[in-house]
Amino acid sequence: MTWTEWLATTTIAVAVRDSLLLTGGLSAIHLLGMTLITGGALVSNLRLLGALLASDDLITVTRSAARGIAVGLLISVPSGVLLFSARATEASVNPTFRIKMLLLASAAVFQFAVHSRVCRHGYGRVAERVTGAVALTLWVGVAAAGAYYILLGE
Repeated sequence: MTWTEWLATTTIAVAVRDSLLLTGGLSAIHLLGMTLITGGALVSNLRLLGALLASDDLITVTRSAARGIAVGLLISVPSGVLLFSARATEASVNPTFRIKMLLLASAAVFQFAVHSRVCRHGYGRVAERVTGAVALTLWVGVAAAGAYYILLGE
């Protein structure tokens, strides 16, 4: 038995899979977390690109947005794990789901390792714009892959 087959047979996974109410509630919570992540990413990275709040202090805007992203991750990761557990075997081999997970890991690492460093230390306009463009692309990719997977199941 693989770990995904084991996970899909746990009591929690079976409860999620068998309860429309539980699945719906977890999906709503997951979406709330993703909304915080996406909103924080949009504000932070559009500020880096100079397209939003350009007259506001960079570190003030990006620090607040980073808190929103962190809270969103604290909400969406556990709810996502519970949702994943109900269909672990199918999801783990789905190419779109795998891309979403790769983008999520990349976006989170980039956000808290590179993005925060560029914002704190001020490496200049070019570095800010490149960082904003890369981070925005990663986060939008996470949301798009998630929506594609949920809506089309592919």
